[in-house]
Amino acid sequence: MQPAVSTHVFLQQRLHPGLLDALHKSGAQTIEIFAARHHFDYSDRSAVRDVATWFRNTGVAATLHQPLYLSDRGSGQWSRHVAPNINLIDPEKSHRITAMDEVKRALESAEQVPINACVLHLGQKGDPWDTRALENSLTAIEHLKAFAHPLGVRLLIENLQNEITSPEHILEILRVGHFDRVGVCLDIGHAHLSGPSSDSQPNIGIDEAFELLKPRIAELHLHDNQGTKDDHLWPGSGTIDWNNIAKQIATLPVNTPGLLEIAHDLEETPDSVTTKATAAFDLINRATEQLA
Repeated sequence: MQPAVSTHVFLQQRLHPGLLDALHKSGAQTIEIFAARHHFDYSDRSAVRDVATWFRNTGVAATLHQPLYLSDRGSGQWSRHVAPNINLIDPEKSHRITAMDEVKRALESAEQVPINACVLHLGQKGDPWDTRALENSLTAIEHLKAFAHPLGVRLLIENLQNEITSPEHILEILRVGHFDRVGVCLDIGHAHLSGPSSDSQPNIGIDEAFELLKPRIAELHLHDNQGTKDDHLWPGSGTIDWNNIAKQIATLPVNTPGLLEIAHDLEETPDSVTTKATAAFDLINRATEQLA
């Protein structure tokens, strides 16, 4: 696994080279830029240029997480209490067009920042699987793939807390759309919440997700939770079995980025993020070494 971190932990702050330095000091070789205008203003060429210069000077790889919020547009105001309101497969066509346009604006930052992949969300929490969800997913991916490919950006579908992005349905979307170059970002925390579990089978959601999606996994989102809600805690702070995660990670290519995607409301400082990210990588490395 390649150590990596998402800027999501700093979502409440404007992204600048000092914050990127804090992530890099933890050993991160890839950094996921979380696209939100109040954080990373992808519409401001000067702001994009500053971030691009940092990545090019350090040689750290860059990936992008699609924007989830429209509320910060224009005024730049955002609240931690705002729910995601960009939905690529919204039942309303005008909303889908607005969502795709905003994601394309974020993707344009790849003209300056050496971004190699972009994580997409299909639907919102609790959304059901049906024919319309499939059709709208196919349309969104096809449209954004045509925009991202010339920029050298590979699209990755993330498993969420909805029926549309269950491992089985992700594979169906990719198969029906003949999306051979579209990959998967397997979110460990979401997988932990998705499957029925018991004392005898505590890892069923995670193990099934790895088994089904392994050939498509291009990136991991790593975070912990207590098994009841999507807390985005540091690894080791919840109920996920990280020894089991290490066993699964060992079956993936060694250059697969394992991105720590940590909650932005934990009041972390750059120094604390460096320390805790380093500890998280050490935790996974120790678990991996025990497999040898």
